[in-house]
Amino acid sequence: MTYLPLRGDFAPEPAADAERLQSVRQAALAMRAGRPVIFRATAPQLILAAETADQEQIALWLDQASARPVLLLTPVRAAAVLRRPVPGHPVALRLPAGQLTPDGLRRLADPVEDAATTDATPDAEAPDHAAASLLLAKLAHLLPAVLSVPLSPAAAEAARRSGVAVVAAEDVKAAPDGIAASLRRVAEARVPLEGAEDARVVAFRAVEAGVDHLAILIGKPETAEAPLVRLHSECFTGDLLGSLRCDCGPQLRGAIRRMAGEGAGVLLYLAQEGRGIGLANKLRAYALQDRGLDTLDANRALGFEPDERSFAVAAAMLHQLGVTRLRLLTNNPDKLAALSERGIEVVGRAGHAVAPNGINDSYLATKARRFGHLLG
Repeated sequence: MTYLPLRGDFAPEPAADAERLQSVRQAALAMRAGRPVIFRATAPQLILAAETADQEQIALWLDQASARPVLLLTPVRAAAVLRRPVPGHPVALRLPAGQLTPDGLRRLADPVEDAATTDATPDAEAPDHAAASLLLAKLAHLLPAVLSVPLSPAAAEAARRSGVAVVAAEDVKAAPDGIAASLRRVAEARVPLEGAEDARVVAFRAVEAGVDHLAILIGKPETAEAPLVRLHSECFTGDLLGSLRCDCGPQLRGAIRRMAGEGAGVLLYLAQEGRGIGLANKLRAYALQDRGLDTLDANRALGFEPDERSFAVAAAMLHQLGVTRLRLLTNNPDKLAALSERGIEVVGRAGHAVAPNGINDSYLATKARRFGHLLG
């Protein structure tokens, strides 16, 4: 997992940084809606998300292409559709015309839909914007697969004038760091909880990111010497529906009870569903798990890293809450390292294992064996 540095003083973002974040957000929203995005470059590139592109958009931009388009895939997804190993960097595939359709692109992007393959030959080197294009799809919580269409400068300018979103690759790459650094407290209220009546909820919002993260404060942790803290990524299925496939719901409620028992604590409820891949993609991963993959391989089959989360947001929240010395309630050693790298003093780890329930046994075993979680 790669950690991005945060600005040490967590100062307000300059207006220029906010504008860059806004351009990234607008580009991500466009991709989700099936609209094109132009990457600024010496040779402009127009990209369409494989998951959302429709026939009208594909036909329109193929007609204006200045060179043959390519499908950009992450290396693990490219290896699956090519049926052979590929180098460990984004891959650009020149597809036959029959696969340059909405159905053809989606089959190559989504292993749940179809175990599609292609005889396309990858380019020797992916274009410079490839990594940023795939990251933009991930920020939009789409499958990381995009059609990249080269445009002439004149065609790109005409597209921009018609309202097509324009973004710079360096702004996309800097977005995770910028989102964390732009985080601000926007609301706070007393919210008595079952088993923890002395609780407050503080809402944080990332400027131009459109995402809210929550801090649940039990008692007065900001005055405690080293309060108990948990970083809890949201889990709709486990936290709200009581899914038995994971241990998230019991971990959430157990953490609140434990903090209440100590008289103080902080639970950060982070908008990072499915280890950062989003709810729809988590459900796709579940479908692949039902076919025999474990949770790590299912994420990789979809084109994602095993864990796409960044805990920069968590560190920013803790700094603003004034809780910079703590004991971390976790089984995940990556969380300890992430906070320590960002100026949070972690003086101890408290284990937070939940017993298997007969359904999530393999899931918990995978977390220990392949993710390195300390469940023993």
